[in-house]
Amino acid sequence: MAPWREELISYIRIEALPIEKFSHQPRLYALTQLIDPDADTDILFASVWLHDLGVFLGHRPAEKAELEKWDSAAYAVRVTPEILTRLGFPVEKIPAVVECIANHQPHNTPQSHEAAVLRDADILEQLGSVGILRTVCKVGRDTRFHTFAEAVASLTHALDTLPAKITLDRTRELAASRIAVLQHFLMELQEEARGEL
Repeated sequence: MAPWREELISYIRIEALPIEKFSHQPRLYALTQLIDPDADTDILFASVWLHDLGVFLGHRPAEKAELEKWDSAAYAVRVTPEILTRLGFPVEKIPAVVECIANHQPHNTPQSHEAAVLRDADILEQLGSVGILRTVCKVGRDTRFHTFAEAVASLTHALDTLPAKITLDRTRELAASRIAVLQHFLMELQEEARGEL
């Protein structure tokens, strides 16, 4: 493994707070490799590990009002070039990493193949068992979810909107089982909770 990769992992291991945020990056990178192992791994590795820097405690605002209008991707775009330069990342690839980070959210339009791979992989992380776990663990700790009902609304919205935003055929194949898991979970939850969340 290139030294810059090891240093980037070490950096994110320290910065990823709350601590469960760290597991997203290795899973996400593995997904990018499942989607397209021939895509540029330097660009994907760097963008995977830095794309959510702006959601970590210590990087995002602490004040609720500021946090509600915070653009975590814009923050990551702003700080990524300096971090990668410091780590010895190939300078000529920094603009491609920045583009991936800038367009990794579902509402964005990727401008490169690597950006499409990252965005699709990040969508997969919001579906299935992992998507459920990541959403529910935010209840009471995130400005978006104060109750289970709000988390369920977010999961329902993900199920209703994210599959249509997937751009690559391979990702659609990988998404099928995750979509089925999320559908089943929401159906069972509705039956068990009977509207009392």
